[in-house]
Amino acid sequence: MDKKSIIGLVLIGVIMFGYTWYTGKQNEKYQAERARIDSIKRANTPVVEQTVEGGALEQVDTAKQEENLKAQLGENLFVAQHRAASTFTIENDLAIYEFDTKGGMLGEVTLKEYQKYGGSELQMFVPGTNRFDVRFFVNRRHGTLGINTADYTFECIAPESEWSEGEESKQVRMRLSVDSTAYLDYVYTIYRDNYMMDFDIDFSHMKAIMANQYSFDVNWRNASPQNEKGFENENNYTTIVYRYPGDSKPEELGIAKAGESKSEKLTSKVEWFGFKQQFFSSILVADDDFQDGVVGFDTYKPNMGRIKDFRAVMSVPYSSDKSVYGFKMYYGPNKFNVLEKYDLGFEHIVPLGGTLVGWINRWFVIPMFDFLSQHIASFGWIILIMTIVIKLVIFPLTYKSYQSSAKMRVLKPEMDALNEKYPRQEDAMKKQQAVMELYQKAGVSPMSGCLPMLIQLPILWAMFRFFPASIELRGEKLWWADDLSSYDSIIDLPFNIPFYGDHVSLFAIMMSAMLILSSLINFRNSGQQQMPGMKFMMVWMMPIMMLFFMNNYASGLCYYYFLSSLITLLLMFAIRALINDDKVRAQMLANSKKPRKKSRFQERYEAAMKAQQEQLREQQRRQRR
Repeated sequence: MDKKSIIGLVLIGVIMFGYTWYTGKQNEKYQAERARIDSIKRANTPVVEQTVEGGALEQVDTAKQEENLKAQLGENLFVAQHRAASTFTIENDLAIYEFDTKGGMLGEVTLKEYQKYGGSELQMFVPGTNRFDVRFFVNRRHGTLGINTADYTFECIAPESEWSEGEESKQVRMRLSVDSTAYLDYVYTIYRDNYMMDFDIDFSHMKAIMANQYSFDVNWRNASPQNEKGFENENNYTTIVYRYPGDSKPEELGIAKAGESKSEKLTSKVEWFGFKQQFFSSILVADDDFQDGVVGFDTYKPNMGRIKDFRAVMSVPYSSDKSVYGFKMYYGPNKFNVLEKYDLGFEHIVPLGGTLVGWINRWFVIPMFDFLSQHIASFGWIILIMTIVIKLVIFPLTYKSYQSSAKMRVLKPEMDALNEKYPRQEDAMKKQQAVMELYQKAGVSPMSGCLPMLIQLPILWAMFRFFPASIELRGEKLWWADDLSSYDSIIDLPFNIPFYGDHVSLFAIMMSAMLILSSLINFRNSGQQQMPGMKFMMVWMMPIMMLFFMNNYASGLCYYYFLSSLITLLLMFAIRALINDDKVRAQMLANSKKPRKKSRFQERYEAAMKAQQEQLREQQRRQRR
């Protein structure tokens, strides 16, 4: 056995041992967590004595059950579990918060400045689905008792609903009495003009009875309603986001198709996490970070009025030396400028693109869009002006590209002559070398027309990311489109076409038609030799694929691409009128007479071509033998 084989076997052994050790540790953690959850369930489940009579099970009387339950929970928790719940609302300038004493939590959050598609009020989660539960352990005479706060009705100390002059915040205190001397407080602080509220969990009067534990759990779940026009598009943007301490950008759990589920175990500290919809988010921030947790969601099917059922169980480090645990809750829009002011990285949940294009949207597109929105009411005009400005910025690149196309066009007679001179496949190397010499003499680079177009791609991609993520376009109308953030439809089909949809978007058709027209003109004006089938791909295939792809996309984006192609076509005609082919040809002839020093790239390229040509000749000699 050689040395490499021995090393390989050793590595395999190390990997197998490491894997066995790791899975064993994970199983121990799982069993411990399972035992802890089971103990919580047992502690909160009433003891039901059962007797067997005549082969059937019969429960003891209700009085006995209540007596057993009271013995387990204690007088105060027993009362809290059976106390009638009530609700009340607190409003600020931006939202209506409905509190529920059952669990001491927010039952509903309604945003004032936004509406659901169709005109009804916009709620952050489906009513009745929000559950916020804090789980911890306390000592009892009979042992340890697990408490789930969502199972109990809190007592409430609520402020006056009306805001007095100069009042900037209101405080809601929910109290759960565990026994005669111990109680837990939830303290909500609502600010007058803010989507963010403070939320404190106060254990200061619980220290005497708290069991030995290193953490307590926050269990939060709710269902996100379908607030937008199309299920598929909204579902693609609805997910769970979370940020690790010190990271500049949050992570996402990803998307899932209708009927699918996703979950992930977070094994390190988390600064905040949120249930993100396409244009709105519910976010929970821990002042001292969450320890770890599990997040996940189930995706509903279309036509159910819901998108996802969110769930998260996050662990918070607990110490008897600490009394109050601070959190922040955000219920509001995914609006970049609003999220950015909190300085917590919330703004990165707005999908503006990666590092390459994100800065274009952040420092150029969004400021321009916000400035125009302050002075112009029509978003049709705003998008038109933005398109013109972008075209003016990249005009030097467009002009450079067209100059290159003009040079290639006037070289067409020489290119045709080379094709006639080297018609055989065996002469491909000679033909390519002659073409390069022709380009060199004329001062033409075949890449000079491609590079300007490639440089423009980040801008095209930036706009592709900006329009569907821009909440400013939400609900804005333009001609037949009733919502520029979603697709427009002139015909609703009674069936679904695969990869296309169940409607016909006129903006998508206009965009594709303009792409076909501009591609056809560009193809005819190009002087370069094209591979067979390239015309079909460029002129027809790509625009048709875009039609299918963009039919379900934001109508504002299709409108922008239509305007962009139209303006590019007009600029092309204008440049064509300014550039004279005869003058271009005369300039190229003058350049060909000037002595030119070959670049290192040209020298290496020619050397490689000669080497390949020698190899081809050698192969031909061998074949003749």
